[in-house]
Amino acid sequence: MRFGINSFLFTSPFTTASVSLFPKFKAWGFETVEIPVEDPSHIDPVVVGKAAKDAGLAIGSVCACMGPGRDPRGTPEEQAVGLGYMKALIDQMVLLDCPRLIGPVYSVVGRADAVEPEDYKQQWADVVKNLKELAAYAEARGKLVCLEPLNRFETDFINTTDQGLAMLEAVGSPALKLHLDTFHMNIEEKNQAKAILKAGAHLGHFHACGTDRGTPGNDSLDWAPIVAALKAIHYTGDVVIESFTTDVKVIARAAAIWRRIEPTTEEIAVKGLANLHRLFAV
Repeated sequence: MRFGINSFLFTSPFTTASVSLFPKFKAWGFETVEIPVEDPSHIDPVVVGKAAKDAGLAIGSVCACMGPGRDPRGTPEEQAVGLGYMKALIDQMVLLDCPRLIGPVYSVVGRADAVEPEDYKQQWADVVKNLKELAAYAEARGKLVCLEPLNRFETDFINTTDQGLAMLEAVGSPALKLHLDTFHMNIEEKNQAKAILKAGAHLGHFHACGTDRGTPGNDSLDWAPIVAALKAIHYTGDVVIESFTTDVKVIARAAAIWRRIEPTTEEIAVKGLANLHRLFAV
């Protein structure tokens, strides 16, 4: 396993100029960086990829930012735009030497409402169709797509490991994996460790987040069984800190971060990484 950091903790949007963060991430001890690409035009993937290598970092994952108009279960136009956006990210991943596209690749974030069973069934069929095409596109380029269940306040579509595994089965592609996040699981799963064990070999990516979106390991979560479960399934992917602060206003608003959870953003990164090393060393 490698430990990584999501750049949303420090900036939004991530642009080519944001590579100035890379030496700092490396100096703190991170091995990988996760880049949310809000629009493909924001980065030059060749320059960003070279900057990461020069800093001694791997770009372990690109995060799909599923904003308005990119809905894989929306109107036909929204589905086409969303699919085109994610394909463009995969094309950039080839130049970035990045193995995984991660995130809620099935829906725009924030679409959460009661849905009639027949409507949900149609949405499911639309997402299966779109993810079949996306997974085939990724597989042809040697990349993975990792689907992230979100909590009920951020989506009404896929909230749990069971639902995520059902989507993987419906799509039926080796290029589609599961992406689990301790923040979302803390809300939706009865038992995080059991959910990880159930995901098993289907787990392709993992977010380590505090229960309050602050520092992992400085929260109310019982990390020991989570770490034990990851080791039990022989998980070898990245463990990425994805925490948010009020310092990055657009992300704070999107994630409902209304107060300063930790003294500084640097503390979340540095103490979070130290906590992960301590927890996973046991």
